[in-house]
Amino acid sequence: MRSTAALFLTSAALVSSALGATYKMKDSFVGQGFLSGFSHQAIPDPTHGRVNYVDQQTALSKNLTFATDNSFIMRADSFSKLDPAGPGRDSVRIQSNAQYTTHVSVYDIRHMPQGCGTWPAAWEVGDNWPNNGEVDILEGTNDIEPNQSTLHTSANCAQPAGLQMNGKQVSNNCDVAANGNAGCGVQSTLPKSYGKSFNGAGGGFYAMERTPSFIKVWFWSRNDPNVPADVKTAGASVNTDAWGTPSALFVSDQCDIGKHFGPHNIVINLTFCGDWAGIPQFFNTLGGCPGNCNDFVNNNPEAFNDAFWDIAGVHVYE
Repeated sequence: MRSTAALFLTSAALVSSALGATYKMKDSFVGQGFLSGFSHQAIPDPTHGRVNYVDQQTALSKNLTFATDNSFIMRADSFSKLDPAGPGRDSVRIQSNAQYTTHVSVYDIRHMPQGCGTWPAAWEVGDNWPNNGEVDILEGTNDIEPNQSTLHTSANCAQPAGLQMNGKQVSNNCDVAANGNAGCGVQSTLPKSYGKSFNGAGGGFYAMERTPSFIKVWFWSRNDPNVPADVKTAGASVNTDAWGTPSALFVSDQCDIGKHFGPHNIVINLTFCGDWAGIPQFFNTLGGCPGNCNDFVNNNPEAFNDAFWDIAGVHVYE
């Protein structure tokens, strides 16, 4: 989520044999389980967005967060015009109470935030950033497709060309001090991976496997006939060997993953504008959005009617 404008730039092609394994269920978050398993972070936005993150009590009272037996909703305020001199648009950022190292996380998402000015992300991050690393699994801005998965690390972490994955490598230096904190990013080449097309298909499934040797990200659209059974329906275990070629692959050849990545929390959030979504290249040119991003967020609450997450579940296996 510590991404910047440099994220969408270069390309490369794609060999490595990083084998997966079978993992057993550790935690499963569905519906009300998000309210006890995650904390709402009412913090200043580290990416300098036009956002006001609220605590859980406020989110529940304003209906920005609500849960049913099989759904968890996080949304932005879509009613209020904002004072330019006041706080940003109310929104929600949640972080898991538990931390994970070697693990698999599966995200069953029916709808993600869409619209001009939006910058949604589902990601995992360690304390003392960037020394314990960051894995951006699902992230983008202003409905610009496709999805990009990215690592951000301390110095001396890079990715080689020629990795066996479906995605397109767009940057290979993971060091946050290089290239404007672009990180080492991989853009999905699969359809319906982000934004309006993702939502139009009923969402889908993202999964991430992290080991000391590699990190993999997969994506399947909701009705993809190739969604693995253990992804589609959460059970006692998953077998990542059966999941096929990942959308993104990151290896330890030029990056000591065990050294650069410590215990991680899961974070899901929605911010606006800021260090990536607010830059004219991404807000106006690529996003096709009008005017100035902060002004748009301040003055157009109805533009955020679809700026919400509908999450069927997040399941973690170790």
